[in-house]
Amino acid sequence: MELPKDPMMLYSMVNMKLRDEYSSLDTLCEDMNVNRAELVKELAAVGFEYSPKNNCFR
Repeated sequence: MELPKDPMMLYSMVNMKLRDEYSSLDTLCEDMNVNRAELVKELAAVGFEYSPKNNCFR
């Protein structure tokens, strides 16, 4: 599955998958073959940071 290019859609989709399907960002990235550093960088560019405690971007 290809991730959305729009940052807000990306944020929404990733958080939905973390909530419903994956127990961690590492698991999501590994399963979806996504570069974790790039994903975190893309979302950080629009003000979101991953919270391992909450398993979501905020």
